[in-house]
Parts: sequence; C-alpha cells; structure tokens
Amino acid sequence: MGGKQYSGLHSDDKTCGIQDSVSTSYAVSCLFSNLNGVSIYSSSFCRCQQPIGRITTEGFRVLDEKSLREYIKSTPSLASKLGNEVDNLQIKEVGDGNLNFVYIVISPSDSLVIKQAVPYVRLIGESWPMAKERSYFEATALKRQHDLSPKHVPELYHFNRTMSLIGMRYIEPPHIILRKGLIAGIEYPLLAEHMAEFMANTLFYTSLLYLTTTQHKSAVAEFCGNVEICRLTEQVVFSDPYKISEFNRWTSPYLDSEAEAIRNDNFLKIEVADLKSKFCEKTQALIHGDLHTSSIMVTIDSTQVIDPEFAFYGPMGFDIGAFIGNLFLAYFAQDGHADYENDRKAYKAWIMDTIADTWNLFYQKFTSLWDLNKKGPGEAYLHEIYDDVEVRELVKQKYMIDLFHDSLGFAAAKMIRRIIGVAHVEDFESINDLVKRADCERRALDFAKNLMKKRRNFNTIIDVISTAG
Repeated sequence: MGGKQYSGLHSDDKTCGIQDSVSTSYAVSCLFSNLNGVSIYSSSFCRCQQPIGRITTEGFRVLDEKSLREYIKSTPSLASKLGNEVDNLQIKEVGDGNLNFVYIVISPSDSLVIKQAVPYVRLIGESWPMAKERSYFEATALKRQHDLSPKHVPELYHFNRTMSLIGMRYIEPPHIILRKGLIAGIEYPLLAEHMAEFMANTLFYTSLLYLTTTQHKSAVAEFCGNVEICRLTEQVVFSDPYKISEFNRWTSPYLDSEAEAIRNDNFLKIEVADLKSKFCEKTQALIHGDLHTSSIMVTIDSTQVIDPEFAFYGPMGFDIGAFIGNLFLAYFAQDGHADYENDRKAYKAWIMDTIADTWNLFYQKFTSLWDLNKKGPGEAYLHEIYDDVEVRELVKQKYMIDLFHDSLGFAAAKMIRRIIGVAHVEDFESINDLVKRADCERRALDFAKNLMKKRRNFNTIIDVISTAG
C-alpha cells in the first residue's frame, strides 16, 4: 500500500554529525550490521534547528515540496548526494496516496527519492491512525535486503527517525512499476529469475536454516515493534473481506452476490483463519510483507524491489504468495485489456510461464543455499542430527511442500482482498467496461477460492496453473 513510482530509499542523516548506531538489540548490532554506511538522525540527540513544515507530533513535520527543499539544504548527506546543487532542484510528489508521501528529487548532477511516513493511513485520512514508526522498520529491512540481494534492492542513503523520512537511490527511467508493465502487455524475460533470486536470498539468510536461534530470536524481537502495520494486514487481508466492513468495496452491483458468498462461505473462513494464524505466529524469516507487483520496478533486464515498510519476521509463503497471487490477478485481467489487434492470449501464456518459473527457480535456488550451508550456523536442522543424506532429503521435501502450500494459500488470500477489500489493483480498475471488469474479477475470485480451500491437494505449480483455465 506504499507510494510507488520511484527507486530506493535513503537512511543517512548527518545534519548534526550524529550517528545513531540503532543498537537496540543483538539482532541490530550483529545481524543488521548497525545499518553500516547509513547515518541515522535522532532528534533526541540533536539540538539543531528542525526543518520547516507542519508539526503533527512532537518534532515531526509533514513536508511539502517547499519545506523538503529546505530540509535537503540543511542535511549535508542529502545535499552532497545531489552534488550540493540544492538551488536547482526539481521535486515531484509521486506517491500513490495509500500510506506515504514520496518525492523524486533531481539536481543537475544526480537524483534520489525521499519517502515520508505520516501518522495515519493517507488513503483514508486522519480517522485511521497509523504509527509513523513503520519507517524505521522499512529502513532497517531495506538495508538488510540490499545487503542480501544488492542487484535487486535499491541502496539506502539516509534515515531520520524523528521525521520518519527515508532517502534512497532513485530507480531511474526506463524502469516502471511492474504492474503497469503487465497491464501494457510487456514481457520481462528475467523477471522470474530475478524474483526467485531475491526471495531465495532474503528468506533463506534470515531464517533458522542459516541463523542461530539467538540471532533469529533477537531479529524477531526487533521487528515485533512493527505491530500496527501487521495489524493492518491482518485486517485488510484476513478479516474485512469475510465480513461486512465499511472499508470493503467491489464492482457493484455485478459482484454483489460474490461478495455475499464469500461472507457466507464457512469452509473459506476456516481456511483463512488458518492462514491468519500462520501470518501472526510463524516467524520463519524477514519478509517484505507487501510484495505485490506495484512494489517492484522493472526494465527488460533489471528488477528492483521497493517499499518494505510492511517487513517483519513472518511466514515465507506470504512473500512468495503475494508475488504469485498478483501475477494471477494480472493473468485474469488480460481479457479486459484485449482488443481486436491483440487478444492477449500469448501474453497470458507468458504470465503463466513466469508463475511456473518463479516457483521452480525459487525452489532450486533456495534448496541450493540450504545444501551449500548444511554445515553452517543454522540451528533448525543441526548437521550432527541430519547428516544422513536420506533424512536430509526427507526434511527438505517436507519443508518445501509445506512452504508451497502456504504460498498458495496466501496467494489466494491476497487475490480475494484485492477484489472485495479496501485497496484494489489497477489491473482490474483500469478496465473501464464494468461488466467486462466484473467478469474478469469473478473468474479470479472463483480461482482464488478454490485455491485456498484445495491448496493442499496440489503438488506442483503446473497443477495449480492448469486450474486457472
């Protein structure tokens, strides 16, 4: 739900020459490398003049283009990144309006992105409060994920905790938001390879397959503070679509009966309760937490993952399912974008191939990392106990099939919430013919409901794809 159309973020604020090591836990000091190379600004240590802007909480100001310009001028780490050419800045707000303000800042010599979290859900307004502290978790996750997958995560430059402000690398054109590329029918031949690599690296190296229990528990504790963002996900993904909620919306009246059917489907409710329990209780790895196709920027040969403000230690399948589920949404939306010149059939086939390749490549990369580190520090399966080849393979098979089924369930939940819940996707919303849009959404809903309820019956991703029709 974060603002898009930009690159990475920046966590380095040397306004007062103060660096906060953020060593609030063992995990931060040992696992997250103290956000090395990123200066952290904390007003509790600094008596310098605050930036100009509207104050909403103590020391916090919502910046606009004018006050952001002054902020950059007074922040050496940002000014120097822009070649100290701060009098000739081009600043444009590009956030999608859901949660945050996002600015592209361009100087004659360089560019960057500024992202500021506000203490409410921007899409709804101040009537829905939301802790701006989420920016701290985004900055921490962004740094960690960049370290683990530097080719696919933009670099963090600057973070001001008091201002909930992040500065990061601008992902320059011709990069576009993946969702927009999917709507336009553009093929990205390296997308599955890149996303499989990103997910394998970020999930494996933050799990007990690689970490000691001490490291893992400390990291879990650090991210437990991102509670309001997690509660938002719990509400909009696992609760609201299955009850009457003031925030729900759908393509009415065409999907009225489908929305009611979901609220009355007891078997579906049982399955979504199981998924919600996993989301709340299963601290497998550091997950992005919002890995949909608007959290990814692409060109034909580059893939960049952005916006990890929903990051926490949760079930790996939530990230995998979010990405795959959004590709399925793109697939079902294609008929609504077809015309006489392009029936989109070939493109639909490419999407399905990408879904299959994503899971299969992820499986290969993830299990290869497991094999490579079988004698490493990870304490989930101690080498002294699982050194036998047969038992190690049995453990691996069970782990991966459980992860596969989790991923399918979360994919289904993410699909349903994007059609019946509060925040929809442009894949469908850009279909102007409401009858045609509803038909696409109805087929996606039918697929998602079946997938959620029967996910344990599938053993391969090809089996899943075959039911999409």
